[in-house]
Amino acid sequence: MISYKKMIKKIRLYWLLLFSIATSFCCYGQENNDENIDSLIDELFFDDQQFLDEILESNYTYNFIYTSLSYNSNTFFSGRDSGTDQFNIIPQVSFYHSSGFNASISGIYYENFAPSWDFTSVSLGYFKTFGKSKNGMYNLGYTKYFYSEDFDDFTNSLDVSLGVRNKKRTLGTTLAASYIFGTDESYQIVSNSFANFTLSRTANFALRFRPNISFVIANQTFGKYTIRIINGRRVLEYTSTEVFNLLNTQIGFPISFSKKSWDVELGYYLNIPKPVANETNLSNTSFVGLSIGYLFDVTRKK
Repeated sequence: MISYKKMIKKIRLYWLLLFSIATSFCCYGQENNDENIDSLIDELFFDDQQFLDEILESNYTYNFIYTSLSYNSNTFFSGRDSGTDQFNIIPQVSFYHSSGFNASISGIYYENFAPSWDFTSVSLGYFKTFGKSKNGMYNLGYTKYFYSEDFDDFTNSLDVSLGVRNKKRTLGTTLAASYIFGTDESYQIVSNSFANFTLSRTANFALRFRPNISFVIANQTFGKYTIRIINGRRVLEYTSTEVFNLLNTQIGFPISFSKKSWDVELGYYLNIPKPVANETNLSNTSFVGLSIGYLFDVTRKK
C-alpha cells in the first residue's frame, strides 16, 4: 500500500509529462539577412518535435537555444480537481543541434504546495525525420528528475515519440510513450492531434490558431479513505487501486502571436477526465494557459 503523499507526488509527475508532450511551441526568425534562416524559422510551429522537423528539412547547420515561461491559471492532475485552486509556472530552456541532438532543463512551481518548487527535470534526446517528403518523425529521449522532497519512486523516464503530418503542415498527430521508473515503475501513452490555421501573416509577424486534442492513457494509482470498525473502534483506512486506462481527454484552443524571435501563446484548455477504479461523477475542468518564448540563434557564423 502506498502512502497518500506518494500518490499525490506520482499524479503531479504524470501531469508534467503530459504538459511536456502537449504544450504548444512556436517561434519566429532572428533578425538575420540570411534568407535560409528566415525561411527556416518562419515555418516553426506547434511543439519542439515540429520545430526540429522543420529545421532538419532545411539542411542548414544550426545551434538554437529556446527559452520559455508558461503560466497555467489552475492545476489539475490527469484532468482531475485536486481540491486546491492554484496556478503553476513552468520555465524551460532547450538546446537544438542540426545533428538531431537536443537537451532541455525544466521544472514546475505550484502556488500553494509546500515546497512550491516541486522538481527539476533534465532531458536528452535525438530527433530524426523520415519518409520521401520527410513528413514523419521520431524522437528518442531520456529524462532525469530531481525532487525537492525525498521521493525516489520515479526518478527516470525513457521516452519515444512518433509523429506524422500532411505536406501543407496544417494537420498532424503524435503518439508518445514513456516508461517511468525508480524504486517504482509506470507507463504513459499520449496521443496528440492538431491543426494549424494562419489567421494573419507578414514578413516578420504571424498570428495562428492551433486547436488540438490529447488522449492520456497511463498506469496510475488511485486511493480513497474509508471508515472501518476494528475491535469496536472507528479506524480511517487508506486503500489504493492501480489501473492502466484512458484517464483524460484534453481539448485546447490556443492562439499564437509570433514576431521575429518572440512568440506568445494564449489558450483555453478543457479537461474531460474518465472515471476509473472507484471514481464516479467526475466534473470537467478547464484553465487558461499563457506561454512566452524567445529563440536565440547561437550558430557559429562563418
